Amino acid sequence: MSQANEILQTARARAASAGLPYAGAVTPAEAWALVQSLPAVHIVDVRTHAEWQWVGVVPQAELIEWKSYPGMASNPNFLTQLKTKVDPEAVVMFLCRSGARSHDAAILATQHGYAAAMNILEGFEGDKDENEQRGHKNGWQAAGLPWKQG
Repeated sequence: MSQANEILQTARARAASAGLPYAGAVTPAEAWALVQSLPAVHIVDVRTHAEWQWVGVVPQAELIEWKSYPGMASNPNFLTQLKTKVDPEAVVMFLCRSGARSHDAAILATQHGYAAAMNILEGFEGDKDENEQRGHKNGWQAAGLPWKQG
């Protein structure tokens, strides 16, 4: 079995055991491995424009706000924007700061025909550490995965 198939199988099992209503849940390292090994896989970063600009982005990720800063109003065009950038047949992994908004985006995508929608656990910055700071304990940045300043 290929590494990608093993990751997808683990992601599906993780989601099933947690009772998640979407196809899978992947760690940041698993998400990056899938991006590198599968042609029809997408990361959709659902953070705000401010987060992309000031915190950083994953190379080649699709950027679609789930909510807009500063008021954090929901993006009424999220699904339309998603459908223009990502085929519903593709594996699509949603990323946010810590895994909460991406969880909600994965649910909505699943409800609208994205059968391989997944959440990237821990998010881009991860959980706060003992100093109340993100980016060190877990998440995309702490895993040392590729990203660039927006």
